[in-house]
Amino acid sequence: MVLLRWNFSDALFMVLTTVTTVGYEEVHPLGQGGRIFTMTVIVLGVGTMLYTLGILAETVIEGHLGRYARMRGMERRIAGLTNHFIVCGYGRMGTRVAQEFRQLDTPFVVVESNVEPLERLRASDVLYVEGDAASDDSLLKAGILRAKGLVTAVDSDERNVFITLTARSLNPALLIVARSSYQDSTEKLRRAGANQVVSPYLMGAHRMAALAVRPVAVDVLDTVLHGENIDLVVEELLVVASSRVLGRTLADSGIRQAGANILAIRKRSGQLRINPPETQVLESDDLLVAIGTRKQMSAAERLL
Repeated sequence: MVLLRWNFSDALFMVLTTVTTVGYEEVHPLGQGGRIFTMTVIVLGVGTMLYTLGILAETVIEGHLGRYARMRGMERRIAGLTNHFIVCGYGRMGTRVAQEFRQLDTPFVVVESNVEPLERLRASDVLYVEGDAASDDSLLKAGILRAKGLVTAVDSDERNVFITLTARSLNPALLIVARSSYQDSTEKLRRAGANQVVSPYLMGAHRMAALAVRPVAVDVLDTVLHGENIDLVVEELLVVASSRVLGRTLADSGIRQAGANILAIRKRSGQLRINPPETQVLESDDLLVAIGTRKQMSAAERLL
């Protein structure tokens, strides 16, 4: 249009037929300047088009589109989660936590930034967010505002403190369980906002000592808590303000008649009452720790 003074329709038609290599006749005589410009269009335009097609073909062949579609689908699934857990770190401990959540049918999302764990996550069907667990953006993508709890299991106490601070600032009501490798980090994690702090080495020492002294008792507890082929579970049952058992004793509530054995009650004040008597009156926000079959637990939940 500028060089040869053609109108828009003729100029566009000529460029398109050249770039697409269709090559119809010339709309108007080109002249020397027109030929030079056409050769430039052929070299740059056709080259650009072929390069673009090559990139698209490579994307399809290498599965980039498939991975993109998978990530978009994962983002939609994460956006639909509520009352889920966020697992920060997919190392040895984070992987085990994720496996336990899967066995318990508990929804969760992993937040990870390291290469090797990300490769394992991509090869699995676990929901995950790629990014720094101490970043507001990563935690928001993982749905922290809708989450029930967060487990920070990275192998650095400093990182766990920072993740805990970030998570607590984003969701003050969040249940946070943090890993501590060193004993002096426990109090720092609690001050940062962790509800519970777990030391793998301390727990390992307790377990080894218990196995040495009371091996059968530990085996029974393991079977109850982690057995895959046993229909026996330990559950937490909350007495809500609208519950029909409110103000009744355990004997009159019907919970034990439903088959659930109450091991302990945690009161609203935090006081823990182990093996409560039949005369124990149930109050609002009491948390009952009960053991029984899944069917018995379902019946107890219906009573509450």
